Amino acid sequence: MKLKDIAHRLGARLEPPDADVEITGIAAIEAASPGQIAFIAHPKYAPAARTTRASALIVDENFPALDKPTLRIKNPHYAYAQTVELFHRPLRYEAGIHPTAVIHPSASIGPNASIGAYAVIEADVKISDNCTLLPHVAVYRGVKIGKNFFAHSHVAIREYCEIGDNVLLHNHVVIGSDGFGFAKDNHGGWQKILQAGKVVIEDDVEVQANSCIDRASMGETRIGRGTKIDNLVQVAHNCTVGENSMLCSQVGVAGSTELGKNVVLAGQAGVAGHCKVGDGVVITAKSGTHGDIPAGAMVSGIPAFDNKQWLRSVAIFNRLPELARAVRMASKPQKKD
Repeated sequence: MKLKDIAHRLGARLEPPDADVEITGIAAIEAASPGQIAFIAHPKYAPAARTTRASALIVDENFPALDKPTLRIKNPHYAYAQTVELFHRPLRYEAGIHPTAVIHPSASIGPNASIGAYAVIEADVKISDNCTLLPHVAVYRGVKIGKNFFAHSHVAIREYCEIGDNVLLHNHVVIGSDGFGFAKDNHGGWQKILQAGKVVIEDDVEVQANSCIDRASMGETRIGRGTKIDNLVQVAHNCTVGENSMLCSQVGVAGSTELGKNVVLAGQAGVAGHCKVGDGVVITAKSGTHGDIPAGAMVSGIPAFDNKQWLRSVAIFNRLPELARAVRMASKPQKKD
């Protein structure tokens, strides 16, 4: 594919305008070979841009001038994602139902379905057009699923959960497992609280491998439209996750917590139960919250507090031995002459 054609598809500015380079693929800047295109999102990688073997680069509009063909665009990271799709098409699965799949007669499945070996679809399930269920997917009784659904092998969707259009679930995702609800009985034992609710996943959500979203004890657990959930994430019962949020790997969200829109929880962050996290909040990696967080805040630490204050505190923490010595010296009684 000609570089100028890529520029046209991306809406990027080509430098020089008459560059006539043939691009055969895309690669990381360090590993790129002649014929490939790479992208750089930050000026600090300018040295790599000068030494890369890539035939062309995708960069920010204000990136320093380069001595090779360049596509300049406002959002190079997004342009990179679009370029990948030009060269790497996802696998397509032929429509049809494998003879080992088990489908209840009352289940309704839309046209162009691809259902793999040993998949199980129970009673009263409704699945819309263009679904793909790879081997060993289990869809429990009464589940409703929208259009263009894709489930990798060993996904389990529990009873009466609802899933919107264009949802992608990766291997071993569990939707609608029981919430962790127990009450002490009069003899000190644990009595299970029936988890009678469901999970609702809105359109355009992706959940990656080995993540679990628990059903509500009553009512629903809801994942908002456009949200992306990384591997090994736990969303507990009765939580609400707002639209276009991002939950990174090993995040845990305790029960009855409300996350607003465009929230980012970085890796291993934990959110306490019954909290409200406002729109646009960022909770940095390994942080643990202990209460409500106002919209637009960035918090860090355990317990989490304002990120800028946390950065100052960490800088001081490294100096504590020195400061302690200074305090001890200042508190020593002075010798009298």
